[in-house]
Amino acid sequence: MRLYLQTMPAAAEAPRYVQIVLEQDLLGGWTLYRESGTQGGKATLRREQFLERDAAFSAFEKARDAQLKRGYRLMFAQGLDGPHGR
Repeated sequence: MRLYLQTMPAAAEAPRYVQIVLEQDLLGGWTLYRESGTQGGKATLRREQFLERDAAFSAFEKARDAQLKRGYRLMFAQGLDGPHGR
């Protein structure tokens, strides 16, 4: 699953973005990637691993909700099957 969120840019500033990706690895675990930065500038990538699917989805939803509360807008979503991503 992948979400791309972005802020609305101010007059002369580049927009900020957050990309949240949840992937299952070959051993059955889950990895949550959170990339954030300024469009066209430096970015930060954080990685968190989970053994269980439910914990991974919960962290994914928590990361999404935190960014929506900060004023980011959802621009792109990929791989969400239903309203809860399951």
